[in-house]
Amino acid sequence: MGLILDDFVVFNDQGLYCRYGDFYLDPKRPVHRAVISHAHADHAIAGNRLVYCTVPTEVVMKYRYGKRYAYECISHGYNESFSIQDVHITFLSAGHIIGSAQVLLEYQGVKYLYSGDYKLQIDATCQKIDFVEADVFITESTFANPAIKHPEDEQEIKKLNNTPYNMLLGVYALGKAQRVNWLINKHCPERKVLVHRSILPLHKIYEEFGVTNLRYQPYERRLMKHQAEGYVYLVPPLTFNGYSEGKNLLRAFASGWKQLQNLNDISLYISDHVDWEDILYTIKKINPRQVWTLHGDGRHLREYFKDKIQVKLLH
Repeated sequence: MGLILDDFVVFNDQGLYCRYGDFYLDPKRPVHRAVISHAHADHAIAGNRLVYCTVPTEVVMKYRYGKRYAYECISHGYNESFSIQDVHITFLSAGHIIGSAQVLLEYQGVKYLYSGDYKLQIDATCQKIDFVEADVFITESTFANPAIKHPEDEQEIKKLNNTPYNMLLGVYALGKAQRVNWLINKHCPERKVLVHRSILPLHKIYEEFGVTNLRYQPYERRLMKHQAEGYVYLVPPLTFNGYSEGKNLLRAFASGWKQLQNLNDISLYISDHVDWEDILYTIKKINPRQVWTLHGDGRHLREYFKDKIQVKLLH
Protein backbone atom coordinates (compact mmCIF):
# COMPACT_ATOMS: atom_id res chain seq x y z
CA MET A 1 0.00 0.00 0.00
CA GLY A 2 1.58 3.24 -1.18
CA LEU A 3 2.03 6.39 0.85
CA ILE A 4 -0.64 9.06 0.26
CA LEU A 5 1.01 12.39 -0.50
CA ASP A 6 -0.76 15.23 1.32
CA ASP A 7 0.42 17.68 -1.30
CA PHE A 8 -0.44 15.56 -4.35
CA VAL A 9 -2.85 18.32 -5.38
CA VAL A 10 -2.88 21.83 -3.90
CA PHE A 11 -4.65 25.10 -4.62
CA ASN A 12 -2.83 28.16 -5.90
CA ASP A 13 -3.97 31.29 -7.78
CA GLN A 14 -4.60 29.31 -10.99
CA GLY A 15 -6.58 26.50 -9.33
CA LEU A 16 -6.03 22.89 -8.31
CA TYR A 17 -2.43 21.96 -9.16
CA CYS A 18 -0.68 18.59 -9.34
CA ARG A 19 3.04 19.37 -9.20
CA TYR A 20 4.00 15.70 -9.62
CA GLY A 21 2.63 15.86 -13.16
CA ASP A 22 2.88 19.66 -13.59
CA PHE A 23 -0.76 20.13 -14.62
CA TYR A 24 -3.98 21.64 -13.31
CA LEU A 25 -7.38 20.06 -12.80
CA ASP A 26 -10.19 22.35 -14.06
CA PRO A 27 -8.09 25.53 -13.61
CA LYS A 28 -9.71 28.88 -12.82
CA ARG A 29 -7.26 30.80 -15.04
CA PRO A 30 -5.46 29.83 -18.27
CA VAL A 31 -2.47 27.57 -17.60
CA HIS A 32 0.19 25.72 -19.54
CA ARG A 33 -1.37 22.26 -19.06
CA ALA A 34 -4.95 21.49 -17.99
CA VAL A 35 -6.96 18.32 -17.43
CA ILE A 36 -10.63 19.26 -17.88
CA SER A 37 -13.37 17.13 -16.33
CA HIS A 38 -16.29 18.53 -18.33
CA ALA A 39 -17.38 21.50 -20.42
CA HIS A 40 -19.33 23.63 -17.94
CA ALA A 41 -17.81 27.09 -17.84
CA ASP A 42 -16.86 26.93 -14.16
CA HIS A 43 -14.64 23.94 -14.98
CA ALA A 44 -13.60 24.55 -18.59
CA ILE A 45 -12.19 27.99 -19.33
CA ALA A 46 -10.70 29.20 -22.59
CA GLY A 47 -7.07 29.96 -23.29
CA ASN A 48 -5.21 27.00 -21.80
CA ARG A 49 -2.11 26.08 -23.78
CA LEU A 50 -2.58 22.29 -23.68
CA VAL A 51 -5.84 20.61 -22.69
CA TYR A 52 -6.61 16.95 -21.98
CA CYS A 53 -10.31 16.06 -21.97
CA THR A 54 -12.91 13.72 -23.45
CA VAL A 55 -14.01 14.07 -27.07
CA PRO A 56 -17.47 15.58 -26.32
CA THR A 57 -15.89 18.07 -23.92
CA GLU A 58 -13.52 19.22 -26.65
CA VAL A 59 -16.40 19.65 -29.11
CA VAL A 60 -18.45 21.73 -26.67
CA MET A 61 -15.46 23.88 -25.72
CA LYS A 62 -14.66 24.47 -29.37
CA TYR A 63 -18.27 25.54 -30.04
CA ARG A 64 -18.38 27.89 -27.05
CA TYR A 65 -14.92 29.44 -27.28
CA GLY A 66 -13.94 29.08 -30.93
CA LYS A 67 -10.21 29.15 -31.62
CA ARG A 68 -9.58 30.34 -28.07
CA TYR A 69 -10.75 27.03 -26.55
CA ALA A 70 -7.12 25.81 -26.36
CA TYR A 71 -3.84 26.18 -28.21
CA GLU A 72 -3.66 22.39 -28.35
CA CYS A 73 -6.09 19.69 -27.22
CA ILE A 74 -5.58 15.96 -26.75
CA SER A 75 -8.87 14.14 -26.29
CA HIS A 76 -9.47 10.63 -24.99
CA GLY A 77 -12.40 8.25 -24.56
CA TYR A 78 -13.53 6.76 -21.30
CA ASN A 79 -11.23 4.09 -19.86
CA GLU A 80 -8.39 5.16 -22.18
CA SER A 81 -5.20 5.79 -20.21
CA PHE A 82 -2.34 8.19 -20.79
CA SER A 83 0.47 9.76 -18.79
CA ILE A 84 1.57 13.29 -18.00
CA GLN A 85 5.14 13.02 -16.78
CA ASP A 86 5.01 10.32 -14.08
CA VAL A 87 1.26 10.52 -13.37
CA HIS A 88 -0.89 7.87 -15.06
CA ILE A 89 -4.38 9.18 -15.94
CA THR A 90 -7.68 7.54 -16.91
CA PHE A 91 -11.02 9.21 -17.67
CA LEU A 92 -14.11 7.52 -16.18
CA SER A 93 -17.70 8.57 -16.74
CA ALA A 94 -19.05 10.97 -14.11
CA GLY A 95 -22.72 10.78 -15.18
CA HIS A 96 -23.01 14.59 -14.94
CA ILE A 97 -23.40 15.75 -18.57
CA ILE A 98 -22.23 14.51 -21.95
CA GLY A 99 -18.49 13.83 -21.86
CA SER A 100 -18.17 14.48 -18.14
CA ALA A 101 -15.31 12.58 -16.56
CA GLN A 102 -13.89 11.58 -13.26
CA VAL A 103 -10.11 11.71 -13.46
CA LEU A 104 -8.23 8.74 -12.00
CA LEU A 105 -4.65 9.74 -11.16
CA GLU A 106 -2.12 7.03 -10.30
CA TYR A 107 1.27 7.88 -8.86
CA GLN A 108 3.77 5.74 -6.95
CA GLY A 109 1.21 3.00 -6.36
CA VAL A 110 -1.51 5.30 -5.00
CA LYS A 111 -4.81 6.05 -6.76
CA TYR A 112 -6.31 9.54 -6.43
CA LEU A 113 -9.78 9.94 -7.95
CA TYR A 114 -10.87 13.47 -8.84
CA SER A 115 -14.64 13.49 -9.28
CA GLY A 116 -15.30 16.75 -11.11
CA ASP A 117 -19.10 17.15 -10.91
CA TYR A 118 -21.06 13.91 -10.84
CA LYS A 119 -24.51 12.44 -10.30
CA LEU A 120 -25.93 8.98 -9.69
CA GLN A 121 -29.42 9.36 -11.13
CA ILE A 122 -29.93 7.66 -14.48
CA ASP A 123 -29.87 10.17 -17.33
CA ALA A 124 -30.76 9.00 -20.83
CA THR A 125 -28.74 11.88 -22.34
CA CYS A 126 -25.33 10.91 -20.94
CA GLN A 127 -23.39 7.85 -19.87
CA LYS A 128 -24.00 6.67 -16.30
CA ILE A 129 -21.32 7.05 -13.66
CA ASP A 130 -18.52 4.47 -13.38
CA PHE A 131 -17.26 3.41 -9.97
CA VAL A 132 -13.67 2.43 -9.23
CA GLU A 133 -11.88 1.92 -5.92
CA ALA A 134 -9.25 4.50 -5.03
CA ASP A 135 -7.04 5.42 -2.09
CA VAL A 136 -8.09 9.08 -2.13
CA PHE A 137 -11.45 10.40 -3.34
CA ILE A 138 -11.37 14.10 -4.25
CA THR A 139 -15.05 14.98 -4.30
CA GLU A 140 -17.14 18.03 -4.99
CA SER A 141 -19.32 18.85 -1.99
CA THR A 142 -21.91 21.23 -3.46
CA PHE A 143 -24.78 19.57 -1.57
CA ALA A 144 -22.79 17.72 1.11
CA ASN A 145 -25.31 18.40 3.85
CA PRO A 146 -27.46 15.80 5.64
CA ALA A 147 -30.44 18.15 5.32
CA ILE A 148 -30.36 18.01 1.51
CA LYS A 149 -32.24 15.22 -0.21
CA HIS A 150 -33.04 15.56 -3.90
CA PRO A 151 -36.38 14.09 -5.00
CA GLU A 152 -36.60 11.71 -7.93
CA ASP A 153 -36.55 13.56 -11.24
CA GLU A 154 -39.62 11.65 -12.50
CA GLN A 155 -41.60 12.84 -9.49
CA GLU A 156 -40.55 16.45 -10.09
CA ILE A 157 -41.08 16.65 -13.84
CA LYS A 158 -44.59 15.18 -13.53
CA LYS A 159 -45.58 18.41 -11.75
CA LEU A 160 -45.86 19.87 -15.25
CA ASN A 161 -48.86 17.59 -15.81
CA ASN A 162 -50.83 19.32 -13.05
CA THR A 163 -51.60 22.39 -15.15
CA PRO A 164 -52.44 22.88 -18.83
CA TYR A 165 -50.85 26.32 -19.02
CA ASN A 166 -47.69 27.13 -20.94
CA MET A 167 -44.48 26.92 -18.94
CA LEU A 168 -41.38 29.08 -19.00
CA LEU A 169 -38.76 26.63 -17.72
CA GLY A 170 -35.30 27.88 -16.78
CA VAL A 171 -32.47 25.43 -17.42
CA TYR A 172 -28.72 25.56 -17.83
CA ALA A 173 -28.04 25.28 -21.54
CA LEU A 174 -25.54 22.41 -21.34
CA GLY A 175 -26.66 19.18 -19.75
CA LYS A 176 -29.74 20.29 -17.81
CA ALA A 177 -31.60 21.43 -20.96
CA GLN A 178 -31.11 18.11 -22.70
CA ARG A 179 -31.94 16.06 -19.62
CA VAL A 180 -35.11 18.04 -18.89
CA ASN A 181 -36.15 17.85 -22.56
CA TRP A 182 -35.95 14.05 -22.37
CA LEU A 183 -37.78 13.92 -19.03
CA ILE A 184 -40.65 15.99 -20.44
CA ASN A 185 -40.84 13.78 -23.54
CA LYS A 186 -41.03 10.67 -21.37
CA HIS A 187 -43.22 11.74 -18.46
CA CYS A 188 -45.26 14.64 -19.87
CA PRO A 189 -46.18 13.31 -23.33
CA GLU A 190 -48.90 15.92 -23.90
CA ARG A 191 -46.36 18.72 -23.59
CA LYS A 192 -44.55 20.20 -26.60
CA VAL A 193 -40.99 21.40 -25.97
CA LEU A 194 -39.75 24.69 -27.41
CA VAL A 195 -36.02 25.39 -27.21
CA HIS A 196 -34.30 28.77 -26.98
CA ARG A 197 -31.92 29.60 -29.82
CA SER A 198 -28.86 29.55 -27.54
CA ILE A 199 -29.67 25.97 -26.45
CA LEU A 200 -30.33 24.59 -29.94
CA PRO A 201 -26.63 24.18 -30.93
CA LEU A 202 -25.97 22.16 -27.77
CA HIS A 203 -28.94 19.92 -28.55
CA LYS A 204 -27.35 19.38 -31.96
CA ILE A 205 -24.01 18.43 -30.38
CA TYR A 206 -25.79 15.89 -28.20
CA GLU A 207 -27.41 14.46 -31.31
CA GLU A 208 -24.01 14.21 -33.00
CA PHE A 209 -22.95 11.94 -30.14
CA GLY A 210 -25.97 9.67 -30.49
CA VAL A 211 -28.57 11.30 -28.22
CA THR A 212 -31.37 11.09 -30.77
CA ASN A 213 -34.29 10.62 -28.36
CA LEU A 214 -35.18 14.31 -27.91
CA ARG A 215 -38.43 15.72 -29.33
CA TYR A 216 -38.46 19.51 -29.56
CA GLN A 217 -38.78 22.45 -31.92
CA PRO A 218 -37.12 25.86 -32.08
CA TYR A 219 -38.92 28.60 -30.19
CA GLU A 220 -41.54 30.53 -32.13
CA ARG A 221 -42.75 33.70 -30.50
CA ARG A 222 -46.30 33.45 -31.81
CA LEU A 223 -46.82 30.09 -30.12
CA MET A 224 -46.19 31.43 -26.64
CA LYS A 225 -48.12 34.65 -27.33
CA HIS A 226 -51.25 33.14 -28.84
CA GLN A 227 -51.44 29.53 -27.68
CA ALA A 228 -52.32 29.29 -24.00
CA GLU A 229 -51.72 25.61 -23.41
CA GLY A 230 -49.37 22.71 -23.99
CA TYR A 231 -45.96 24.32 -24.49
CA VAL A 232 -42.85 24.22 -22.32
CA TYR A 233 -40.24 26.78 -23.35
CA LEU A 234 -36.69 25.86 -22.24
CA VAL A 235 -34.63 29.00 -21.69
CA PRO A 236 -31.22 29.81 -20.16
CA PRO A 237 -31.06 31.77 -16.88
CA LEU A 238 -30.63 35.25 -18.42
CA THR A 239 -33.68 34.82 -20.64
CA PHE A 240 -35.65 33.34 -17.75
CA ASN A 241 -34.95 36.39 -15.60
CA GLY A 242 -35.88 38.87 -18.33
CA TYR A 243 -38.80 37.15 -20.06
CA SER A 244 -42.08 39.12 -20.00
CA GLU A 245 -44.08 37.77 -22.96
CA GLY A 246 -46.77 35.13 -23.09
CA LYS A 247 -50.20 34.79 -21.52
CA ASN A 248 -51.37 32.31 -18.89
CA LEU A 249 -47.70 31.51 -18.39
CA LEU A 250 -46.28 29.68 -15.37
CA ARG A 251 -42.63 29.86 -14.35
CA ALA A 252 -40.28 27.19 -13.00
CA PHE A 253 -36.50 26.69 -12.77
CA ALA A 254 -34.93 23.22 -12.78
CA SER A 255 -32.26 23.24 -10.08
CA GLY A 256 -31.24 21.70 -6.79
CA TRP A 257 -30.81 25.16 -5.25
CA LYS A 258 -33.68 26.28 -3.02
CA GLN A 259 -33.14 29.97 -3.77
CA LEU A 260 -33.81 29.37 -7.47
CA GLN A 261 -37.28 28.05 -6.60
CA ASN A 262 -38.37 31.20 -4.80
CA LEU A 263 -41.03 33.37 -6.45
CA ASN A 264 -41.76 30.75 -9.13
CA ASP A 265 -45.14 29.16 -9.72
CA ILE A 266 -43.82 25.60 -9.49
CA SER A 267 -40.78 24.28 -7.62
CA LEU A 268 -38.69 21.90 -9.72
CA TYR A 269 -35.86 20.30 -7.77
CA ILE A 270 -33.89 18.60 -10.54
CA SER A 271 -30.17 18.61 -9.81
CA ASP A 272 -27.18 17.32 -11.77
CA HIS A 273 -25.14 17.05 -8.56
CA VAL A 274 -25.12 14.40 -5.86
CA ASP A 275 -26.99 15.00 -2.62
CA TRP A 276 -25.89 13.83 0.82
CA GLU A 277 -27.02 10.22 0.51
CA ASP A 278 -25.51 9.94 -2.98
CA ILE A 279 -22.15 11.19 -1.75
CA LEU A 280 -22.17 8.61 1.07
CA TYR A 281 -23.08 5.86 -1.40
CA THR A 282 -20.28 6.92 -3.75
CA ILE A 283 -17.71 6.94 -0.95
CA LYS A 284 -18.80 3.44 0.03
CA LYS A 285 -18.33 2.23 -3.55
CA ILE A 286 -14.91 3.86 -3.91
CA ASN A 287 -13.75 2.66 -0.49
CA PRO A 288 -11.05 5.32 -0.03
CA ARG A 289 -8.55 5.66 2.77
CA GLN A 290 -9.01 9.43 2.64
CA VAL A 291 -11.63 11.86 1.27
CA TRP A 292 -10.63 15.35 0.11
CA THR A 293 -13.42 17.86 -0.50
CA LEU A 294 -13.75 20.95 -2.68
CA HIS A 295 -16.46 23.05 -4.41
CA GLY A 296 -18.57 23.36 -1.28
CA ASP A 297 -18.47 22.69 2.43
CA GLY A 298 -16.93 19.40 3.52
CA ARG A 299 -17.37 19.90 7.26
CA HIS A 300 -20.44 17.65 7.47
CA LEU A 301 -18.50 14.84 5.80
CA ARG A 302 -15.57 15.34 8.17
CA GLU A 303 -17.91 15.06 11.16
CA TYR A 304 -19.77 12.05 9.72
CA PHE A 305 -16.58 10.07 9.04
CA LYS A 306 -14.85 11.10 12.27
CA ASP A 307 -12.63 8.24 13.51
CA LYS A 308 -13.40 6.23 10.33
CA ILE A 309 -11.98 8.00 7.29
CA GLN A 310 -9.74 11.05 7.24
CA VAL A 311 -11.57 13.92 5.52
CA LYS A 312 -9.50 16.89 4.37
CA LEU A 313 -11.02 20.18 3.18
CA LEU A 314 -8.98 21.32 0.19
CA HIS A 315 -10.68 24.67 -0.31
